[in-house]
Formats: sequence, structure tokens, C-alpha cells
Amino acid sequence: MSLGNSLFKARKKNGLSQEDTAAKLGVSRQTISKWELDETLPDIRQAKELAVLYHVSLDELLDYDIEVKEIVEIIDKTSAETQYKIDWTQLWAKKYPVLATYQHEVKITDYTERLQAMLDDLRLKYGYNDEDAFLVLKDILAQMALRTKLN
Repeated sequence: MSLGNSLFKARKKNGLSQEDTAAKLGVSRQTISKWELDETLPDIRQAKELAVLYHVSLDELLDYDIEVKEIVEIIDKTSAETQYKIDWTQLWAKKYPVLATYQHEVKITDYTERLQAMLDDLRLKYGYNDEDAFLVLKDILAQMALRTKLN
């Protein structure tokens, strides 16, 4: 996504018009339009002011993705109680069908002992509680999968 598109989406998400944004930054509406159309770029000071105005970090503004931001906001607002009600396997199975079928094909007990040993190792070596050890192991697996995908 281009910087101009990021600026446009961030401005819209915050309910601001080009005129509102221009007035707050002390520039013309045409300047805001040129930034959003990628005809010109804001200088670093103006970019920082935009980030503050749009309630995002400068890094987020440069890589602004409205869908990712909305998903993160929804997760942040979801209580732990509600999260436990969600069948995450079923939900993710819509995107990854293997999650709906592997339990009938894979002998899970073949893996539980080794995985339990890894969880125990994380608890003992690093002092993690059960949930944190599980999350760390899950993240390690996710990073491995990402590296495999990139290679």
C-alpha cells in the first residue's frame, strides 16, 4: 500500500476531512490531497504530526493497513471470557481446512508427550506459567512455519 493510500485510510478512520486535517497541520487542503494521491510527500515533521493526529505511530502510518489495525483493535477489546467461548480451531478451519480433519487422521498421543516435554522445559528453564509456556511454544512453531514459507 502506498503512503498516500495509508494517509487517506488513516484520515478516514479518524473521521477527518481533508479540510480538517489541513487546518490542524497548518497546510492547504490541496497539500493533503497531493499527499494522499502520492504526488508529493509530507516532510518528517509533518508525517509525525499526521501520526499524532491519526493516533498511530509513525511506523504504523508508513505501513498503515486498516484491516490489520481493525483486527488488532477487535482482539484488544475482546474479553478473555469471550475468547474462551470461541472455538478457534473451527474458526481457523474455515481458512485452513486441515484443522477440521487432522484429528481424525493424526494419532495425537504420538505428539503430546514430546510437546509436554517442551512445555515443561520452557517452564523450568524460564519460569513460565502454563499459559505463557504454551504461547511461547505456539509462537516458536509459527515462526518456523513462516521461515519455511519464505524459503
